[in-house]
Amino acid sequence: MSDYKLLIGGKLVDGDAQMDVVNPATEDPVASCARASKGQLDQAVAAAQAAFPAWSATSIDERRAVLVKIADAIQANLADLARLLTQEQGKPLADATGEVFGASAFFRYFASLNLDARVVQDDDAGRVEVRRKPLGVVGCIIPWNFPMILMAFKVPAALLAGNTVIVKPAATTPLTALKLGEIIKDIVPPGVVNVIADANDLGGEMTRHPGIRKISFTGSTETGKKVMASAADALKRVSLELGGNDALIVLDDVNVKETAPKVFGAAMQNAGQVCIAAKRIYVHESMYDAMCDEFARLAGEMVVGDGLEQGTQMGPLQNKQQFEKVMGFIESARKDGKVIAGGGRKGDKGYFIQPTVVRDIADGAKLVDEEQFGPVMPVIKYSDPAEAVRRANASIYGLGGSIWAKDSERAWGLAEQMESGSVWVNKHADLQPHLPFGGAKFSGVGSELGEEGLKEFTQVQVLNMAR
Repeated sequence: MSDYKLLIGGKLVDGDAQMDVVNPATEDPVASCARASKGQLDQAVAAAQAAFPAWSATSIDERRAVLVKIADAIQANLADLARLLTQEQGKPLADATGEVFGASAFFRYFASLNLDARVVQDDDAGRVEVRRKPLGVVGCIIPWNFPMILMAFKVPAALLAGNTVIVKPAATTPLTALKLGEIIKDIVPPGVVNVIADANDLGGEMTRHPGIRKISFTGSTETGKKVMASAADALKRVSLELGGNDALIVLDDVNVKETAPKVFGAAMQNAGQVCIAAKRIYVHESMYDAMCDEFARLAGEMVVGDGLEQGTQMGPLQNKQQFEKVMGFIESARKDGKVIAGGGRKGDKGYFIQPTVVRDIADGAKLVDEEQFGPVMPVIKYSDPAEAVRRANASIYGLGGSIWAKDSERAWGLAEQMESGSVWVNKHADLQPHLPFGGAKFSGVGSELGEEGLKEFTQVQVLNMAR
């Protein structure tokens, strides 16, 4: 049977079915893995429910120790997990290695946090404490763009708070999650962490499941709406980190040669498959031509190829569906603007797209108004910074954004006006474990990371005693 098994109730088990996982660089199978049935999801939930009383009763120091052991185990298996991640996701091996290391670091960070009771009154009239209690079973639904690090946004916080978890990776990138389940099987008590894989058919079952008390979901806005709707009947808690169409605004005082590579990198990281990638680039008219020329040069120099090959800077799109969607964006952009770099598929096998730069395009075009989630950057001209901020805010999305300027105080003042959960000045997509992360408007509900993210996995309990 498969080398990649489900983790249910502390045991590695075969799925009731099998499924192939495709390498997006070759379109050939990487491996076959276990695929869970609805019955096996029920078993995982039952195992998590059974494990919850004992796990939630442990001290926070005991739970911290488990998180550190998981971090150590991830780090000990860094090379194998990174190679597997590249094979199933497509990103260059150096990026995959950084992602796996980051997952280990995020487990360590959460192991440093506390959930101490907060005394809000202690006088002759009485004592009042605010405490944070675990919720129960948490379902963690992970996307395909960052399978390891986004798992580490959720699982360590849920565990530290005293919850038990069901991890469901994306159907096209299940291998690293299943491998991690195997690695940590003997570190966590049976049932505390369960890992299942599906073929995009169990997400709805999880969000509706009466035994799951919270869903932590990262994915598209449209799917996030469905998660929220299906969780409503059971009044299930939800945290939703959803789509973004991040605006990046370049002011008129930057050094083009120094700024262009950083902006380009903010748009093209992970082949543009980043929720907080720079997806709309607003450049002041005084340097618009020069900046576009630099972007085109950088796109032409970027090495696109198999993530396992030496020197590769950008891998393929992760799956065929996303590849076809992004190719559609490029075709529409030809009508709405001018393609000055890339604009097509690279090679005839694998989901590779040339880094693409589109200029002379405006708000209202599909590539500007919608989230492309691929290596295609629209560069939009503006004349007034206040106008650029207004145009940036006109989107239904509000995940991230950034302002770039030599005068950082000027940039800070504009950044305050942006309607986004995170706004950066002279950098973009800077996520760190101690900084809360969440979206405005259609980009999400709730927060991840930091102390705020930890609290999302808890219920407030007020203890109020008279004297």
